[in-house]
Amino acid sequence: MIHLLQTGLNTANAGSYLPVALQIVFAVGLVAFLMVVTHLLGPKRQTSDKLQTFTSGIESHGDARQPMAIKYFLTAILFVLFDVEVIFFYPYAVNFKGLGWDGFWAVLMFVGFFLCGFIYIIKKGALKWED
Repeated sequence: MIHLLQTGLNTANAGSYLPVALQIVFAVGLVAFLMVVTHLLGPKRQTSDKLQTFTSGIESHGDARQPMAIKYFLTAILFVLFDVEVIFFYPYAVNFKGLGWDGFWAVLMFVGFFLCGFIYIIKKGALKWED
């Protein structure tokens, strides 16, 4: 493989993806095999004690399906969204010299879009907890 990379030959054929395909087939097969084996070998006794809700010794009261403020979920989703966007800065930080000015302008444009989205969220009041 190293020899092929050094000589600069074009290895973009179907055979070069064989190791990846084998790994995917092996992973899916292993998961399927383990699920079938655990289903066949696992215990199957369902008693009334096993079917009861586990409450760690504390008596349950009320309904678990109580309404909750949507602000919590909105804040959590926005956190995940902006947290994932920050991940895209790492490749630029690692290779900023190699990307040159083109990379700089691309990252600047990305930050601009990032800030436009953040300003939109602030203007809509998505992060205000008081009504």
